[in-house]
Amino acid sequence: MAKPVRGLRFQPSGGSRAAQIPVGKKQRLTIERLANDGRGIAFLEGRTWFVVGALAGEEVEARVLGAHGKVVEARTERVFSASDLRRPAPCAHAGRCGGCSVQHLPHDEQLALKQRMLAEQLSRVAGVEPEEWAAPLSGPEFGYRRRARVAVRWDAKAKKLEVGFRAAGSQDIVAIDECPVLVQPLQPIMSRLPAMLQRLSKPQALGHVELFSGSAIAVLLRHMAPLSAADLEILQAFCAFHEAQLWLHGEGEPQPVDPDQALGYRLEPWNLQLAYRPGDFVQVNAGVNEAMVAQALEWLAPQADERVLDLFCGLGNFALPLAQKVREVVAVEGVATMVARAAENAASNNLHNTRFFQADLSQPLSDAEWAREGFSAVLLDPPRDGAFEVVRKLASLGAKRLVYVSCNPATLARDTVELVRQGYRLKRAGILDMFPQTAHVEAMALFEAS
Repeated sequence: MAKPVRGLRFQPSGGSRAAQIPVGKKQRLTIERLANDGRGIAFLEGRTWFVVGALAGEEVEARVLGAHGKVVEARTERVFSASDLRRPAPCAHAGRCGGCSVQHLPHDEQLALKQRMLAEQLSRVAGVEPEEWAAPLSGPEFGYRRRARVAVRWDAKAKKLEVGFRAAGSQDIVAIDECPVLVQPLQPIMSRLPAMLQRLSKPQALGHVELFSGSAIAVLLRHMAPLSAADLEILQAFCAFHEAQLWLHGEGEPQPVDPDQALGYRLEPWNLQLAYRPGDFVQVNAGVNEAMVAQALEWLAPQADERVLDLFCGLGNFALPLAQKVREVVAVEGVATMVARAAENAASNNLHNTRFFQADLSQPLSDAEWAREGFSAVLLDPPRDGAFEVVRKLASLGAKRLVYVSCNPATLARDTVELVRQGYRLKRAGILDMFPQTAHVEAMALFEAS
């Protein structure tokens, strides 16, 4: 038997593997252009760098957040040569908090970036351009966010409670004493929240905190162990001082400490009040939400004798204003609790021409009873993964007009391919600036049957 050869080192097929770039390494880079998500793109030694906080034409020092093969993710630490477009970041936590990634761009440039992102997706993926581009729907660039989730974590090693927002590119928590994008009623709560939570007896049992400002202000605390009477007293005193409702989320669904308190938001132009519970989906930008609903109604042009379908209806954000204008609204949602709340919202607003149904809208539309009579028009507002299975059957419902509200231009473009195949044409499209200071793009598109 031959003796085994010792000490040989075998290479994987394909040759030697390039050394990985360590997290934390700093690198000087020249930014070539902006990516669709607002990050700067640089190229160095065969790798593509995506740099948060950098602009085209700038020379920056970037710190590595992570590397995967030939792609490096980094954030700007220092700007050696600034773009003429750069403005001082309005927030003191810029560059550390992961929430507002493009606040170094003036607001009009943010809108232009989002418009380019939408146009590029529609052109590259679907090969179409709308017959008409709508002006961006926008509101104030600060003080707009009425809902926020605050991260809370007990650091056992340091024996301290961390309270704030997630850092850019990591699970670290950045302590936040002021957030310029929060609506004003939530600012004092945000600033005093860490000190209050640190007084609780079991900080390691705390989850997150959710803040909401609507028809009332609410503070929800997620906790993984029962709260002591003393802790509950601290929480109630804090909320009483800020004239806020206290909601607790232990086992089961979130519950208000005072069950007689009502929580919700108004759609003022339609004199509607919608009930809301922490955990429900709600648009965080109240002003742009109202403008979005108004534009959707204008584009859909519902008539008094029509039957209209609202898919992914949520709490009835579109369905209830629609119901004021048409013969009947059929509204469909995947989450059973939201369906029940939407039906209650219709009843409480004295709207009796609405019907609500629960269905898994990630699956093909089956021969549901509610779909058999057909519809004149359809409105849909799906989550980020879009509505591909739903749009495959829309032409069979007989709808001549379709308004698609999207929170992801990539899946809107993908679904547009299918709608065009069914004979719809893209009449109009535009962006909705629901999240100023971020690269997140929401859009609205109007399709009409050819």
